[in-house]
Order: sequence, then structure tokens, then C-alpha cells
Amino acid sequence: MKDRCEALTRLLRQSRRVVFFGGAGVSTESGIKDYRSKDGLYNTVKEYGVPPETILSRSFFLKNPEIFYDFYYKYFLSETPAPNPAHLALAKLERMGKLTAVITQNIDGLHQAAGSRNVLELHGTISTYHCIRCCKPYPVEDVAALHGGVPRCPHCGGLIHPDVVLYEEGLDDATVDAAINALAAADLLIIGGTSLAVYPAASFLRFFGGEHIVLINRDATPYDDRAELIFRESIGQVLKSATERL
Repeated sequence: MKDRCEALTRLLRQSRRVVFFGGAGVSTESGIKDYRSKDGLYNTVKEYGVPPETILSRSFFLKNPEIFYDFYYKYFLSETPAPNPAHLALAKLERMGKLTAVITQNIDGLHQAAGSRNVLELHGTISTYHCIRCCKPYPVEDVAALHGGVPRCPHCGGLIHPDVVLYEEGLDDATVDAAINALAAADLLIIGGTSLAVYPAASFLRFFGGEHIVLINRDATPYDDRAELIFRESIGQVLKSATERL
């Protein structure tokens, strides 16, 4: 891996506009389950009698908010994970003026916790919430403090919705536009911790306008044949090693 990390360092050194596109694998080293692997959320959660993908849909949320929030508290709010070396390395690249954007499919907020500022969260965030009736915003502390139960707006009684994109909901247009613009202007794209199987998010990579693609993922992806460098090792280890050499 040493030679490939040195090659990645050279690419980082010569690049001026680096974009990182990441998925659930970025946060697994922080102890957060991914979704689609053998040990992921979708393949291990059986106790509700319906698949997690169904629970995380808008129609299920509206019809069964008690079950939705029982699942949500248990698997998204029960722990407070810390940023890992991948998050920290990306924040360092941004401070150095190399990284122009982190485009993430994750909702955990760990990039911001590590110090990254320009984070484009395609699937939203668990950090904020809103009432679906009056649109009043709420911070995560107000919801987490309930320790169970369905949060409702004290102003109008409406159901409170996490600011995550559920199945059957569309992505935020402004976030999508910002992601496409960042990719179009980039000269180096680093893809990490994602199988590139989630659409429409993965489809945005076609807007990348640069020459160099680096892929860091445990398993093969549809972009392997386009990558200049491929790593199957720990994403935190790879990014930390490459950035330490800058």
C-alpha cells in the first residue's frame, strides 16, 4: 500500500480542487453500521417484522410513527460516535486549501464534527428536525431528550420529521446543484466507503470534469475501471497516511 499512498499524495499535491464523495463505509470505523453489507443494518435488523428499508420510508413514517421512532432512536440516536481518521484527514485537506467539498451520503454529521465546513449532505442529517405541519425547526437535542415516543410540535401538534431523506422523498435541489457544481469544477475526485449502488446519488459522479479518480472501498464498484488508484484497505488508514506526507 505504501507505493499507492505515495501516488495519492502526489495527486493531492498537484491538485487544486479535490472533491471527496463518500458513503457509509466512511463512518464504519467510528462504529456506525453500514446499510447493505452482510453485517449492515438492512441485513441484521429483524425485530420489527418489516425490512428497515420499509421503516425508513415516508409512507411508513406517516402511518406508523411509533415504530419508526422506536427504530430511529435505537439505531440512530442511541450512541454518540466520534470522527475517525478519515473524517479528520478530510478536514485537514480542507484547511490546507486542497479539498473544496465533501459530498456525503451519510447523515451522522461526523464530517462537521471533525472540522469540515463545506459538507454537502445528499441524504440530509440527523442533527435537525422540522414539524411537517408548521415547518418549525427543532435541534436534535429536543428530540433525543424524549428518550422514546413520537415527537410532536408543541406549537401545532404536528408530527416532527428528522431532516433526513426517507425513501419516497426527493433530494434537496440546492444540495444536488452544489454537489454537481463541485464535481464539475474538481480536478481530483476521491470516492470512498461507497458501493455506488444508491441512486440518484451515485449518478452525480458523471458530472466530474477532471482527470484523476481515486477509489477507496472494500469491495468492487462500477467505477473501478475508471480509477487511477484503487485501495481495498481501511479508508481512515489510507487518507491519514496520504495526508501526513503532504
